[in-house]
Amino acid sequence: MKYLLTILFTFSLLAVQAQHKKLVVAQDGSGDYNSVQEAIDAIPAFPLGGVEVFVKNGTYREKLVIPSWKTDITLIGEDKHKTIISWDDYSGKGDINTFTSYTVLVQGNGFRAENITFENTAGPVGQAVALHVEADRAVFQNCRIIGDQDTLYVGVSGSRQYFVDCYIEGTTDFIFGPATSVFERCTIQCKKNSYITAASTPEGQSFGFVFLNCTVTAADEKLQVYLGRPWRPYAQTVFLNTQLGKHIRPAGWHNWNKPEAEQTAFYAEYNSSGPGAIPAQRVKWSRQLTAKEAKRYTPETILAGKDNWKPELKATSAAGTK
Repeated sequence: MKYLLTILFTFSLLAVQAQHKKLVVAQDGSGDYNSVQEAIDAIPAFPLGGVEVFVKNGTYREKLVIPSWKTDITLIGEDKHKTIISWDDYSGKGDINTFTSYTVLVQGNGFRAENITFENTAGPVGQAVALHVEADRAVFQNCRIIGDQDTLYVGVSGSRQYFVDCYIEGTTDFIFGPATSVFERCTIQCKKNSYITAASTPEGQSFGFVFLNCTVTAADEKLQVYLGRPWRPYAQTVFLNTQLGKHIRPAGWHNWNKPEAEQTAFYAEYNSSGPGAIPAQRVKWSRQLTAKEAKRYTPETILAGKDNWKPELKATSAAGTK
């Protein structure tokens, strides 16, 4: 019994220490750890009050996993352009598939990241995920998410993610998955004639992907890009108050050669602007929301869930910049 109490006390002490200690990662040895994964591994399971990990500038070549028992972790980079987590796996490389091709996998609930670049450098070789998020109540602020096909996978139905002032780039279906995800004041950069989103929203889920006050740009204005196509029949994607570049196809949306999906998918816009905003030429099975309908699309409503989650944000002066 005495031995058991000693172990319990030690774990409790570690948890309290982690709660009050900010871990520092630096490649030059000036921090507590040289790699991000080492810092994550050092955090006790379900730490009381959460843990902040500050990552100094550098390109961290590692395949990072934040497991489900490492909850309420905050990852803060020194500079989003110079604090980079990078890997190059892709589907078809050995036994890697789309869902294991990630550079960073986030499973622990309550995760947040600020001022960091997540990138997959495999190039245009097929599915190659930079950031794979399964966590609920996850926040990414002032981050860069860089890749080609399947850059960002928001991967669990019912989970909620909030992307604010982020830059996301890719080629095909580069924002995909079943989660409820809000993108606010983000820059979405298209690199190929293809599709931006591939939602797989499950039937009965209130929201899928919602883009609020975003800017959709292109590496080349001559590109021809669709806003989205339905990976699963009940896909939901909505763009509100978003500036659309010339590269957005007048039709807006594609049915993925599944005509039956036109009856179940929910694709809509409200108050789009820019040369790519052509409501009269959109596919007839998409929607243009009324002002009354658009009012329900707020982060507070979309992300509330049963626990009435209200994500907190820090002030940033680099909203949506590359």
